Amino acid sequence: MMSFNGLVLAAVVYVAFLFIVAALAERQARRGKGDWLRMPLVYTLSLSIYCTAWTFYGAVGYAARSGLEYVTIYLGPSLVMIGWWLVLRRLVRIGRAQRITSIADLISSRFGKSTTLGMIVTFMAIIASTPYIALQLQSVVLSFQVFAQAGGQNWGSGELGRAAILVSTGLAIFTILFGTRHVDANERQHGVVIAIAIEAVVKLVALLAVGIFVVWGLSDGPAATLAAIEASPVADWTQSGTRWAALIFLSAASFLCLPRMFQVLVVENADERHLKTASWAFPFYLVLMSLFVVPIAVTGLQVMPPGSNPDLFVLTVPLAEGQTGLAILSFLGGFSSATSMVIVSTIALSTMVSNHVVLPVWMRSQTQGRAVISGDVRSVVKITRRLSIAGILALGFLYYHLSGGGAALAAIGLISFSGVVQVLPALLGGIFWRGATRTGAILGLVSGSVLWLWTLFLPSFGPDAVLSAQVLTDGPYGIGWLRPEAMFGIGGIDPVLHGLLWSLLVNTSLFFLGSVLSFPAPLERLQGAQFVNIFEGPGGERTWTRSAATAEDLLIMSQRILGPREAQAIFQAEAAAQQKTGFLPDVSPAFLVALERELSGSVGAATAHAMIGQLTEGVSVTVDDLFALADETAQILEYSGQLEAKSRQQEETARALRDANAKLMALSVQKDAFLSQISHELRTPMTSIRSFSDILMQPDLSDEDSQRMARIISTESQRLTRLLDDLLDLAVLEHGQVNLKTDTGVLSDLLDQAVASAGGAGDDLIIRRDRKAEQIVLTTDLDRLGQVFINLIANARKYCDAAQPRLTIKVWQSQHGTILDFIDNGSGIAPADAQVIFEKFSRLTDAARAGGAGLGLAICREIMTRLGGEIMYLPGQGGAAFRVSLPAQVAIAAQ
Repeated sequence: MMSFNGLVLAAVVYVAFLFIVAALAERQARRGKGDWLRMPLVYTLSLSIYCTAWTFYGAVGYAARSGLEYVTIYLGPSLVMIGWWLVLRRLVRIGRAQRITSIADLISSRFGKSTTLGMIVTFMAIIASTPYIALQLQSVVLSFQVFAQAGGQNWGSGELGRAAILVSTGLAIFTILFGTRHVDANERQHGVVIAIAIEAVVKLVALLAVGIFVVWGLSDGPAATLAAIEASPVADWTQSGTRWAALIFLSAASFLCLPRMFQVLVVENADERHLKTASWAFPFYLVLMSLFVVPIAVTGLQVMPPGSNPDLFVLTVPLAEGQTGLAILSFLGGFSSATSMVIVSTIALSTMVSNHVVLPVWMRSQTQGRAVISGDVRSVVKITRRLSIAGILALGFLYYHLSGGGAALAAIGLISFSGVVQVLPALLGGIFWRGATRTGAILGLVSGSVLWLWTLFLPSFGPDAVLSAQVLTDGPYGIGWLRPEAMFGIGGIDPVLHGLLWSLLVNTSLFFLGSVLSFPAPLERLQGAQFVNIFEGPGGERTWTRSAATAEDLLIMSQRILGPREAQAIFQAEAAAQQKTGFLPDVSPAFLVALERELSGSVGAATAHAMIGQLTEGVSVTVDDLFALADETAQILEYSGQLEAKSRQQEETARALRDANAKLMALSVQKDAFLSQISHELRTPMTSIRSFSDILMQPDLSDEDSQRMARIISTESQRLTRLLDDLLDLAVLEHGQVNLKTDTGVLSDLLDQAVASAGGAGDDLIIRRDRKAEQIVLTTDLDRLGQVFINLIANARKYCDAAQPRLTIKVWQSQHGTILDFIDNGSGIAPADAQVIFEKFSRLTDAARAGGAGLGLAICREIMTRLGGEIMYLPGQGGAAFRVSLPAQVAIAAQ
C-alpha cells in the first residue's frame, strides 16, 4: 500500500510532467513548429474537458443510484457533435470572423456589442460554474480521503478543508502560469490544450483499466458480468421518458453553453474542418468512457460494504482488492478529469471578467476620451485575469464549504448545467433570428437566471444554510405558490426538471416578447445580419463612418492592448496595403473595422468597440447602413459596390499625389537649405585653412603661435575630410559601388563598440540594454552595421531634449529576422518631419547643434538597404524611435 505522502508525491510529479509538456508545446508553437498541435486528434481530445470528475467518478455513482439514466449525460453531447453542421459550424465560423473570445463576448457582440449583456452573461456564468468547480474540488478531496483512510488515517472536516484549500491553491498557480501568458484570448492556448489532450488519454486509460479489471479480474468475463447486471437493481427501468428527454436536452444544451466547452469548441478551434473529425471521434470517446460504468457500479454494490459512497467505486474497488497500482492510476484519471475542467473553466471565466466587467469599469474611471491611451491595458488585463482565477477558485471552495461537500456529484452537476443553459435562448436566437434584440436578450437572461437561483441554486445549499427550511416548505412569507420546489403551485415534479422548466420557459418567452416589442439599434441590425448570414459572405462590414483620431493615437492605444510588436505589425501591413511606408496608415473606415476585430481578440468585442469609439469620436452606424442592410436588389448593390470601389481608388490616388507633392515640396525646401548649408560647410574650413596658412607664412610668428595655427588647420582639414567622406560614402552607396566585408560577430559586442565610439555612455545619456537578448550571432558587414548603430546612438545623445536623456535599445527576434529598436525619452519627431528624415536633403535642427551636414540617416538607410535589412522611424513610442531590421539570412545586395 502506497503511503498518503507517496500519493501526494505522485500527484505532484504528474502535475510537473503536465507543466513540462505544456511548456514544450508553447515553445514549439512560438518557433513555428507546432503544426502537430493543430491536428484534429488534439482538438478532439481537448473536447474531453466535458468529461469531468462527474463523468469519471459521478457516472458510476449515478448508475448505482439511478440505473441507466447516467447515459443521458453522454447522449446530449453526442447528438450535438453528430449534427455539427447545424449549430457548431455556425458558431466556429462566427467566432473566427468576429474574433470571439468567450460565450459572453459572442452574446455581447451579437446584440450591438452591449457591455451590459456581457456583464450579465459573465456574472451568470460565474454563479452557474461555482457548483461545478466545487464538484471537482470535492471529488479530488474525497479521493485523497480514500487513500488516507486506507493508510489508517481518519480524516475529519478539518483535514478535508485543508486538502480543499491546497488543491485550490495548486490549481490556481498552474492556471495562472499557463492560462494568462497571452493577453490575446483569441490566441490558441497550445500548452493548455496539449495538457488537456494528455489528461484525456490518462482518464480514458484509467477508466478502461478499472473496467477490464472488474470484468475479467473480479468476474468470469462479459457473460458473468452481464448476468450480474441483469440481477442487479441497476437494470430496473424506473425512469420516466419525460425525465430522460429533459436530461438529454439539458446535457446537449450545456455542451454548447458551458464556458469551458465554448472555449475549446470555438475559441481553440484552429480549423473548421476539425469538426468533421470530432463529429464521430468524440462520440466514440464518450462510448469508451461509458463502456464499463455499469459493470463497475454493479461490482461495487456487490463487493463494497453497505453505505459505501458509490461515487468512489472507481477508487475503492481496486483498493479493496489490493490493486494499489490500479487505484493510483484511477486516482490520476480522476485527478485529470477534475483539474482539466477547473483550468479551462477558470481561464474562460477570467477572460470574461476582464473583458466584460473590469475593463469597461476601468475605462469609465479614466479621463474622458483618453482612457485607451493613458495606461498599459495589457497589465490591467493580465492582473485582472490572474486575480479572477484566484477569486473563482475561492468561490468554488466557498460553495464546497457551505454545502458541506455531502451532495451526490451528479446532483451538483445537474444544478450547474441548469444554470449555464439560461444563455441558450439568446445564443440560438442570436445566430438564427435577425429579429432578436438586446432588450429581449436582457429580459430573458435576467428572468431565467433569477428563477434558476430561486428554484435550484439557493436550495442546493440545504435547509437553513441560505434559505430557511420554512421558506423551502411554505414559501417566502407563507406564499405557497412561490415555494422553490413548487412554483405557481405546481408540485410533485423532480426538482431539477421543475427548475429547468420554469426558468427556461420564462426566459424564452420574455426573450421572444422583448424582441418582438422592441426595435433593434442600428449596430444590432448590422451585427444580426452578419451573424445570421455568416455563410453568405461578408456584407455591410462598414461600422465606422468618420474618425477624428490620428493613426498615431490608434497605434499608441493598440500597443497598450496588443503589445508593441503585434500592433506595429498590423499598422505596418495596413500602411503597405495603402502603398505607404512606415507605420502610420490613413485612418479609413475599413481599417477601423479591421483594427477593432484585432483588439476584440484581447479585450472582447464590446470593449474594443468602446475603446475605438472614445478615440474616433465618430458614430458607429448611421441610417445609411440600415438602408444598405435592406438589400433591395442585387443590381443596385453591385452597382453601388463598383462606384464605391472606384471612389476609393480615386481617393487613394488623390491622396498619394497629395503626399508625393507635399514630400517633393518639403524636399525642395530641404535641398535649397542643404545647398546653402553645404556651401557654408565647405567654405568655412577652406577659409580657415587659407587664412591661417597665410598667417603661418609670416616670418616673425612665434613657435607657440605656429603650433596653434597648425592645430587649427589640422582640425579644419579633418572637418572638411569628414564632410567629403560623407558625401562620397553616400554617393557610393546610392550607386551600389560599395564592397561589403562579410564577417561574423556577436550583436552585444558590436553594440558595445558603437556605444563607445558614439560617446553615448556617460552622465549625459543613460543607455538601457538587455545583454541576454543581444547574444545573437550575426554574419554581415559588421563595420557598416556598426556605423548605423553609432549614428543612432550619437543622434540620441545630441538631440534628445529630456531633462535626463535616456536611450533604450530593445532587441528581439521575429520569424523574419532580428529587430533592434532605439527609443529615447525626448519629445520625438513631428509626423510631418518623419516623412523626410531619411532623405539626403533633410535637416531638422540647426548646424551648431547637429555638428555635421545632416547626412547620417540617409547613409544609414543606404547601408541597411545594401545589407538586405531596413531602417525606419517608429511612431507612437513617446520619443524618437528607430527600428533596425536584420534578415534571418543576411543577403548581400552589392559586391
